[in-house]
Amino acid sequence: MNKRLLILQLFVLLATTPLFGQSRVGTSAAPFLTMGVGAKGMALGHANSVYVNGAEAIFWNPSGISLKNDAGTSSSGFFSVNQYFLDVDIYATGLVIPVGGADSGKNFGFGVNYVDYGRMEIRTVEDQDGIGATFGAHDLSVGVTYAQNLTEAFHFGGTAKLVNQKIYDMTASTFAVDLGFQLVTDYLNGMIIGASISNFGGKMQMSGVNSLFFADPDPISEGNNDDIPANYFMDEWELPLSFKVGMMVPLIRQENLEWLVMSEAQQTNDNDLNLDSGSELSYLSNTVKFHVRGGYKDLLLGDNVDSHFTYGAGFTLKTSTGMAIGVDFAQVPFEYLGQTTIIDLKIYY
Repeated sequence: MNKRLLILQLFVLLATTPLFGQSRVGTSAAPFLTMGVGAKGMALGHANSVYVNGAEAIFWNPSGISLKNDAGTSSSGFFSVNQYFLDVDIYATGLVIPVGGADSGKNFGFGVNYVDYGRMEIRTVEDQDGIGATFGAHDLSVGVTYAQNLTEAFHFGGTAKLVNQKIYDMTASTFAVDLGFQLVTDYLNGMIIGASISNFGGKMQMSGVNSLFFADPDPISEGNNDDIPANYFMDEWELPLSFKVGMMVPLIRQENLEWLVMSEAQQTNDNDLNLDSGSELSYLSNTVKFHVRGGYKDLLLGDNVDSHFTYGAGFTLKTSTGMAIGVDFAQVPFEYLGQTTIIDLKIYY
């Protein structure tokens, strides 16, 4: 009980600033860290931090890798492709390996989240149609996760990660930490309470050869060196610190049928208080699990965002060898920017 209270106090302390501070919309670096990863979480309207397991939990709530996954095992792999709009592609992959035995409740994870913005023409004032060369840009997050069961019902985990952004020859990097827990209760058919703090770390500052220029430190005097190498000083920007808390309630939990509803509140240091909700209806058997999902994200942000409704489906097929394969699909329609499609491949062993 003392461990639980200590962890809850830590979450409240770290969340105080984003919960009660003045909103600073659009004032953080690396906003890709709050976009969500994977088809299941996207189909549920981003309400995926309160009930998540397997390797995809690395990107939502690190405590989830200590739960049994959809195939009832502790080891899993995850690969996701998100065909975003404007030729932007998002890739994510994760791997979870148990330590101390498959039933120890202690697991390590490794995750990579990569956003590719594609190639763009280099244009100048003189050559506005392009100079015949291109440049690229990307966002990258690489993290190591550890989670374990502090009790049979209380799961806690954390991730240490490197965050990097690059455009042309300019780059910025920093380190950050994610923390999360899930509490499985005996109430309401097994209600789960979860919370997470993400992107708690340093600031990001761009640097590179594109900030280099040559200056004359004393333009009034003659005969001095007027080509002294200098750099533009770039501002530092905070990461999008995010705090989420919510619950999942099974409305129906039978042998072959399950209906889950979930909702979570989110507050970041670069946006207003937000609410995400989702629902999952599942058919269950010994060899096959089939899921239909829907969600509504960014309820409290209203017209400040371009997309609210999400939907998708997925299935898990268990083989005779004990391994299982899962495929998830989701679509997120945007009013002005088109529709995005996310496909996940999961392996449980």
